[in-house]
Amino acid sequence: MIVLYILGGILLLFILLALIAPKRYTVNRSTVIDKPLPEVFNYLKHIKNQDHWSPWKKKDPNMKQEFVGTDGQVGFIAKWDGNKEVGLGEQEIMNIVENDRVEARLRFFKPWKSESDAVTKVEDLGDGKTKVTWGFSGVNKVPANIFMMMYNVDKHVGKDFEEGLASLKDILEA
Repeated sequence: MIVLYILGGILLLFILLALIAPKRYTVNRSTVIDKPLPEVFNYLKHIKNQDHWSPWKKKDPNMKQEFVGTDGQVGFIAKWDGNKEVGLGEQEIMNIVENDRVEARLRFFKPWKSESDAVTKVEDLGDGKTKVTWGFSGVNKVPANIFMMMYNVDKHVGKDFEEGLASLKDILEA
């Protein structure tokens, strides 16, 4: 009988945590680049350019990559298979609003399955300066949402975004 009470308590705790745990996540970071918006946007809409500034490419410069479609156009897919820090996944361009945003779907297969919506936005600040905001968001499904109570995705992934944007700024301002 005690075992049933313990199992029932664990089940109730699991249900309670699943109900109160975050259901969505969002991470984004921004930087200002000293280049005109059209020049910055034209560079950003080509996913292959991420190889030059992505923090994940630096974590595994030998990752296997495959590309499907025409880069810089809706439907283009960049696939990767890397080490344990990078995993296995793909990024597909879902929408491009010229000189405004590139929207993509990120599909991760390893080390765990998940999907996120990624966006890279640009904003003209005048005087040849462009604000770039890079981010992603998604849904935390049970039981992953319970894990997210202990894992600060914004802090962890935000550092990678900051590193990537700093590299992007260096490249475009060189």
